[in-house]
Amino acid sequence: MSKTFPPGSATLGVLGGGQLGRMFVHAAQQLGYATVVLDPDAASPAGQVAHRHLQADYLDAAALDELVQLCDAVTTEFENVPAPALARLASDLPVAPGAEAVAICQDRSREKAHFLAQGVPCAPHALIETEAQLQAVDTELLPGILKTARLGYDGKGQIAVRTREELQAAWDALQRVPCLLEKRLELAFEVSVIVARNGQGELVHFPLQQNLHRGGILAVSTVPAPDLTAELQARAIAAAETVAAAMEYVGVLCVEFFVLRDGSLVANEMAPRPHNSGHYTIDACDISQFELQVRAMAGLPLVAPRLHSPTIMLNLLGDLWFAGDVERTPPWEAVLALPGTHLHLYGKQSARPGRKMGHLNITGASASQVREVALRCAELLGLPGF
Repeated sequence: MSKTFPPGSATLGVLGGGQLGRMFVHAAQQLGYATVVLDPDAASPAGQVAHRHLQADYLDAAALDELVQLCDAVTTEFENVPAPALARLASDLPVAPGAEAVAICQDRSREKAHFLAQGVPCAPHALIETEAQLQAVDTELLPGILKTARLGYDGKGQIAVRTREELQAAWDALQRVPCLLEKRLELAFEVSVIVARNGQGELVHFPLQQNLHRGGILAVSTVPAPDLTAELQARAIAAAETVAAAMEYVGVLCVEFFVLRDGSLVANEMAPRPHNSGHYTIDACDISQFELQVRAMAGLPLVAPRLHSPTIMLNLLGDLWFAGDVERTPPWEAVLALPGTHLHLYGKQSARPGRKMGHLNITGASASQVREVALRCAELLGLPGF
């Protein structure tokens, strides 16, 4: 992909209408681009703010043809957009990231193989597609986590297993779809790195985020990562850039890593799009992950982003809108009265437990000040400490 579309000169499309698409649309519009969203949900957060919303399935031939007619380039907002839709679009206009890169990220087995081919270590694992493969699993992989090979996110499609009996039951519970069994490792903490690459091969990156998950869903991201050495950060960035370049990736890519208790670094998974852990970049950096997504697909220069403020991001799930069974409005006024708080709500019409409704970025002059305010925000919202 080598075409360049100067600011204000093109229409950019996005497959997917969730909050990532919404923030992409905002960034594209800031640079003067018209925007089109293809998403089946009539009330999609991105569709609410785009210039055009095509309400259709991602594989709807007529909608894809219309997208081609309306747009100069197209991106995707989540990895489960069907790769064939991207391939279909790519025959007529630039698509970033490409269908093959997205297909790798959609399949845990291919993803792990790609990591290993680039010399990036990952957890010991085994593919389970048949009963014979299940019976042949090495007991060294237990205890482990059985994960669906496709369509898993935010802890969905994952079951912890300790014994062969539990492994059998878990595979049955997952409807015997293709799965990957990953050995459970002794984790110290989790980090992620976000890189952006354009069609000319330019690569830039953000500093690493240190991430805390609860129930398989990201809860807190802290930048700079407080427990990360400079050497580990450099290794993670180099690994992520190598992985992106090997796929001839164009766009924003997030690679998640585990830091083990022995100090080693292993890749967990990657997302071919901006990432929840990078939402802090909107308020704490001089260029956000979403602007880099726009720049990469439009062929604009990629500038190394600068972190200008320490930051903590709190994920805001639908649970906050309930006190027991009673719906409520979270105490936004008290939260926004605190210094350095930046609230981002996604325009979703209804809250439900576990649904990502927004995020809260806290910035400040020092990491200690940011942590103090973030803990107070968590207390006001009824979130656990960290």
